[in-house]
Amino acid sequence: MADSVALDAVDLGILRLLQNDARMTYRDLAAAVGVAPSTCMDRVRRLRRGGVILGHTLRLDPARLGRPLEALLSVQVRPHRREVIGPFVERVRRYPEARALFHLSGPDDYLVHVAVAGPAELQRLVVEGFTARREVTRVETRLVFRQWSCGPLLPPEDAGGSPGGAVSAAGEPEGTPPGPDRRVAGGSRQDSRAVR
Repeated sequence: MADSVALDAVDLGILRLLQNDARMTYRDLAAAVGVAPSTCMDRVRRLRRGGVILGHTLRLDPARLGRPLEALLSVQVRPHRREVIGPFVERVRRYPEARALFHLSGPDDYLVHVAVAGPAELQRLVVEGFTARREVTRVETRLVFRQWSCGPLLPPEDAGGSPGGAVSAAGEPEGTPPGPDRRVAGGSRQDSRAVR
């Protein structure tokens, strides 16, 4: 397991804010955490070099891409050996329907989050992509009705006064929607109606 990185209150504030809006400018980020923009930029670079910040992701709406039905597939693979699970993992990661793949402990070996066009496509994926494979001994499908983002992710020793550090660096409760005039990278405005 990787070692934790020592983080101070400024680092934690930067991480809270960037997890809510990774496009925030250094100037705005610095103002929110109370440091100079150059200091803020150095902190973010240090967090990247230290492996705390792994990158930035783009979140997409599967329904708007023609994949409104999401499901979680619990999959058992036998025998559970490297020469079997390695190719299984690589194959699943190539499926265009796959959104995430988790290797688990317990009765199921994998949990696969998928997004498909509808029930017929889900059935085809389960039958052709999983149960038709010799190494797959069981697949259990659960439909996703709704999904919420949680976070931000902070170290367990965060002393923000409540579990998970529920107050942002800006002093607002986490999940508070931004105001309609909040500026983001490139000077564009973030619409407060945007889904977070």
